[in-house]
Amino acid sequence: MDDFLALKKAIEQTLHIQCENYKEAYIRRRLLSRMRSTNTTTHEEYLRYLRSHPEESEKLRNALTINVTEFFRDAEVFELIRRELIPSVLSERKKIRIWCAGCSSGEEAYSLAMILYDLTSSGTELSGMIYATDIDEQILSRAKEGIYSQKSLNKLTDNQIRRHFTDLGDGTFAVKPHLKAMIRFSKQDLMSGIPIARYLDLVTCRNVTIYFTEGQKNDLARTFHTALVQGGYYVMGKTEYLGREIEPLFVPFNAIQKVFIKAP
Repeated sequence: MDDFLALKKAIEQTLHIQCENYKEAYIRRRLLSRMRSTNTTTHEEYLRYLRSHPEESEKLRNALTINVTEFFRDAEVFELIRRELIPSVLSERKKIRIWCAGCSSGEEAYSLAMILYDLTSSGTELSGMIYATDIDEQILSRAKEGIYSQKSLNKLTDNQIRRHFTDLGDGTFAVKPHLKAMIRFSKQDLMSGIPIARYLDLVTCRNVTIYFTEGQKNDLARTFHTALVQGGYYVMGKTEYLGREIEPLFVPFNAIQKVFIKAP
């Protein structure tokens, strides 16, 4: 068996990461990064290292499932969600249901929760639920814990920090219970084709599909289409796009901010 194929098989068996869900060039780049870090020069040599150093498995997992995120990343998108998308849904029904797909360490899900809390906590009967999913159990654990460094809160206002976080006194801040109560974190493989829930009003999946093949991007868009209610919103990352094959499934709502509406 080819050394690269053998390494991919080992990754799938030990890390439970399906390599076919990623572009081959991406897999090779991330492996090369770990090979350099471990002073190995061939795929065969790195595979031997991986099998003899249990701690390397988690490092490889983190390398393959890159989790780069921050609170209110791309502020204009969140302002659109706050100003137009969520109010539009809540004007028609009292509860909004959101899927934050590929939630990583939780910053995006908690950003959505802050917006939702501000819009629903003023003595009204309005409410919301956020389903936050990721394939990486370790990063999900961090998201559930909800503890962040002061540096990671640099895009938040002092008022947002006071309202939604508890200063732990050691340079870290813990998300307050009222935000955690809005979010249901769970493990999910986006390539399973099974939505986390149905009849959702809003799906955010940002900066995730850049690692996927065209076919996988299309399959994922179909999954989101199935999950959304008629007229529900799909928010993509700024550098992502809809393939021609699935363009008819969505109508642009704000093309610049990559916000789409489920087509009839």
